[in-house]
Amino acid sequence: MEHNELQGIVSLFDFQGTVSGIAPLGEGLINDTYRVTTTGGDTPDYVLQRVNDKVFPDVDMVMRNIGHVTSHIRRKLQEQGEQDVDRKVLTFVPLKEDASRLYAKQDGKYWRMMVFIPNAITKQAVNADSSRAAGKAFGHFQAMLADIPVQLGETIKDFHNMEFRLRQLREVVKADPAGRVSEPRVQAMLREIEARADEMCKAERMGREGTLPKRVCHCDTKVNNMMFDSEDNVLCVIDLDTVMPNFIFSDYGDFLRTGANKVAEDCPDMDKVEFDIDIFKAFTEGYLQSAGSFLLPVEVENLPYATALFPYMQCVRFLWDYLSGDKYWKCQYPDHNFVRADNQFHLLLSIERNMPEMKAYINSLL
Repeated sequence: MEHNELQGIVSLFDFQGTVSGIAPLGEGLINDTYRVTTTGGDTPDYVLQRVNDKVFPDVDMVMRNIGHVTSHIRRKLQEQGEQDVDRKVLTFVPLKEDASRLYAKQDGKYWRMMVFIPNAITKQAVNADSSRAAGKAFGHFQAMLADIPVQLGETIKDFHNMEFRLRQLREVVKADPAGRVSEPRVQAMLREIEARADEMCKAERMGREGTLPKRVCHCDTKVNNMMFDSEDNVLCVIDLDTVMPNFIFSDYGDFLRTGANKVAEDCPDMDKVEFDIDIFKAFTEGYLQSAGSFLLPVEVENLPYATALFPYMQCVRFLWDYLSGDKYWKCQYPDHNFVRADNQFHLLLSIERNMPEMKAYINSLL
């Protein structure tokens, strides 16, 4: 966008100082993000971000969720006597003309603005130390929100609902729009998926039975969704668009799906796909250290199930897209989505082999 257009959008928000520059920030795949630098005394810089309403169609719900979550965390940190609170929770800037609103709509696009956190970095690589820090940070995030007094909205409907994902797959198998269902490799994978379907849907059944509660979860727990200071301490959790009610398995299992796979999720060499048990142990140690204060025994008992659930779910989703004709994820070559599905299935097999050790390790921590 042109600089003057961005400046006009910035002017809608109740920020401090005078804008001296606006430049692209980061490499996010969902939202367009800019750093807004200011002059004029001790004024902060800001982050201007366009919210992708194709991914998040109810932007008002997203921003109401974020407002509730950040204000609740801020109160918790202040009650705990935390120092430098402004670096430990995101601060969103309201509109000049309506202090109750945290976003603006301009020319059909949605924008928000938050205070830039200085001297903070994100990480891409995962090792035992960063995994332990991630587990502790995401567990602490859930713990602080365990008593939030409002009901948050579901910003992406059925995002981590395994029953829904299987229905999607079964529907596309019936329709076979790309003519790929009859491939022997597809048939073999479908048999493996269906053989595990009942077990993998148990979270939804337990939820209906009332034995498994939904909690406020981040629902996108990657190591690059945290800010670190210069001494590798976690400052805060970021990218809050997906924060919504879900089973705690979402935050626990989704991190391990990406963090504990020794290769990328589209690595075509299935012999290299392996579950990293050391990453699992580090993340679990950190997570239970901070989340153990509120987790029910049934939630802790099913953490190994959560570890298997998310590669299974992603295998289903990649196969669904392959059978749909590659409509959802960008593909670099014709078999890309099938390779992704196969990769996640092999990760699941590795997790199943590690299941006894995982259960024994969790018991040792308790």
